[in-house]
Amino acid sequence: MADLNTQFGDIDIYLFDQLLRGCIAPGMRIFDAGCGAGRNLVYLLKQGFEVFGVDSDARALNATRRLAATLAPALPPENFRLETVEAMSFPDAFADFVISSAVLHFADGDDQFQAMLQGTWRVLKPGGLLFCRLASSIGMEDQVQRIAGRRFLLPDGSERYLVDQALLLKLTEDLGGQLADPLKTTVVQKQRSMTTWVVRKNRPTA
Repeated sequence: MADLNTQFGDIDIYLFDQLLRGCIAPGMRIFDAGCGAGRNLVYLLKQGFEVFGVDSDARALNATRRLAATLAPALPPENFRLETVEAMSFPDAFADFVISSAVLHFADGDDQFQAMLQGTWRVLKPGGLLFCRLASSIGMEDQVQRIAGRRFLLPDGSERYLVDQALLLKLTEDLGGQLADPLKTTVVQKQRSMTTWVVRKNRPTA
């Protein structure tokens, strides 16, 4: 187990599934929109992927920079920037695979959620994959308490912006994408619900 943790770090199990199925392949440019301290990047850095990321928390971002300096010293530190996902300085259609892990549900309302999502989607290349894990009401509709709009109080005491299946399917269409996997939701003992949403960005039609 220690060897696996050394190799993969504390990677999200559903992101690990993407690796196992070859959805993340050598040569891809990887972008972590809300990278935190880099928990999902250990294996990718070790394997020599071209990795980029942003986070709005300076302490977390510095931890990612230190991690990258240790595991992939050839990567420039400016690959990891102190920015919000709504206002990233990276260009459009930049990355082959974009990670958004436990980020979007911190939106304070519809406007911020849409800005965060659009900012994340913007850096994805046509044909690329967005891997998103976010809190939802799926399977817990009777256990969450609405605060305002899509902001809810969860049984674990946290407040989150919650999506549901209908919204995710609509967003997939509105973005100009299609589901690469069925929606998958894990309910954690009536405390919270986390949904995995994997979307492929459509290529322009001729």
